[in-house]
Amino acid sequence: MSHDTCEIYCYNEETVHRIKEQLSVTDTQNIAKIFKVLADDTRMKVAFALCQEDELCVCDVANIIGSTVATASHHLRLLRNMGLANYRKEGKLVFYSLDNEHVKRLIMFALEHGEEEKMTV
Repeated sequence: MSHDTCEIYCYNEETVHRIKEQLSVTDTQNIAKIFKVLADDTRMKVAFALCQEDELCVCDVANIIGSTVATASHHLRLLRNMGLANYRKEGKLVFYSLDNEHVKRLIMFALEHGEEEKMTV
């Protein structure tokens, strides 16, 4: 028998009921989509770059991640479509920024966790 599963089946009815109640009013699908978007290495690099500056031009992002402007634009558009980034147009330039401080903190927490994991391995 596996050592990482219970050897008998029992559960805490009160705890299970309370958490199931909370899940019924929580938009877990939207949260999962956010993590799915950030699970791509290139998009995480783009998000990290946007954490470092208030806003960046698409061309700046392309140079930071070492891609074409079209590729950078694609990744930025996905971040925007998921509600993680905003954009504004100034003449012929398009500037992107992170949507809010919560998004920035989420990305920075994930990066800090990744650095901690690297040090413990």
